[in-house]
Amino acid sequence: MTLVVHLLPRSMAIALLACATLILTPLVATADLGPASRLVPSAELVGKGRLTFFGFRIFDAELYAPEGIYATGKPFALKLTYLRRFTGEAIADRSVDEIRRQGFGNEAKLAAWSEAMRGIFPNVTPGQSITGVRDASGRTVFYSGNRRLGTIADPEFTRRFFAIWLGTNTQDPDLRARLTGITR
Repeated sequence: MTLVVHLLPRSMAIALLACATLILTPLVATADLGPASRLVPSAELVGKGRLTFFGFRIFDAELYAPEGIYATGKPFALKLTYLRRFTGEAIADRSVDEIRRQGFGNEAKLAAWSEAMRGIFPNVTPGQSITGVRDASGRTVFYSGNRRLGTIADPEFTRRFFAIWLGTNTQDPDLRARLTGITR
């Protein structure tokens, strides 16, 4: 390549090197998380997938983590882009049902978490996203676009909430595999 570059006019050589650099540079999906990206430094896409239920498209999910490496005890962001209309109340209720289905039975905590989520989750229409972020201290911070919706500071909530999609007892192991890159 050096020989070819020396034989070309300078402007063509620069253009050729720029094209080669673009071709040889690996493409990395960086996060478009808005203000949530402050809580997940160097966020890159880990994986993505779609949840369907009896053929109905529910949401598209994207998991972001520093340098694209997901670890349960480190910061990460899970962005759900809804493909149907849902009330915030329905999203909160479904979240509680899934946490309960995974074996968590502390009804007092579930009631408190339900109330907190009902106060945080907005009604969504197709194309709207809610991003849940596990921050460095184990809290969950929720965003919709550039707007911070609220925080639930209980690390146990954080573990159990994200386990709905990312835990070993998830109802959709194929989605978990696509999000985390873990093969089954």
